[in-house]
Amino acid sequence: MSWIVLVLSGVLEAVWATALGKSEGFSRLVPSVVFAVALIASMGGLAYAMRDLPVGTAYAVWVGIGAVLTVVYAMTTGTEPVSLLKIVFLTMIVGGVVGLKSVH
Repeated sequence: MSWIVLVLSGVLEAVWATALGKSEGFSRLVPSVVFAVALIASMGGLAYAMRDLPVGTAYAVWVGIGAVLTVVYAMTTGTEPVSLLKIVFLTMIVGGVVGLKSVH
């Protein structure tokens, strides 16, 4: 169960990171509210997962999922350019996350 919560929390990290960018310094209400709700839920899920998982592993997986999804979303929406090297490095992050899960 902790791994499922951790993955969902990583997804929420991408949500709050994206909403933070769209909030334009908290000057836009809806993205600011989405940021706050997603941040609280993401941190709560991370804290829950850390009850059973080692702190280093849980944090690395959480950050990895959030970072990859944030960049993929930005590339998909056209706000960030797509390049072969970015895809290679994102694949390496995913490989690291899978590796951490497999050695746990």
